[in-house]
Amino acid sequence: MASRSSSAALKDVLVKLVVDAGKASPSPPVGPALGSKGVKAMDFCKEFNARTAHYTPGVPIPCVIRIRPDRTFTFDIKSPPTSYLILKAAGAPKGAGKHSANDPPVGKISLKHIYEISKIKQKDMNLSGLSLEAIAKSVVATAKTVGVQVVP
Repeated sequence: MASRSSSAALKDVLVKLVVDAGKASPSPPVGPALGSKGVKAMDFCKEFNARTAHYTPGVPIPCVIRIRPDRTFTFDIKSPPTSYLILKAAGAPKGAGKHSANDPPVGKISLKHIYEISKIKQKDMNLSGLSLEAIAKSVVATAKTVGVQVVP
């Protein structure tokens, strides 16, 4: 039994965070999430800020951090959340809380916006196997969920 528990302790740990581009700091949520796993948060912050320097500061960037048993780490960054991109394109400060069909839209976006957002999302590893059309349908559904109307 002892060998099974020790082998379980040697597995990589995944930590998922959403951090603003160029603004990673050892304060929450980064510091506590990594510090509890024995990783120096400042090392992650420096590399994350360097890798997200081409984004507008403050854009939320999801990332997955893989922490190895020796406390070294690697991480992958993804594109900003679909809802963020939709609301940004619509010029809406925030989405509709509990949106129903009778509520007025919080903003409007065109099919061109849907296409551009779909192209951005297509670069994510978890969506790379989907067609652009499938991703676009997902973006339209997300727009409807956050209360943004899609117009031709």
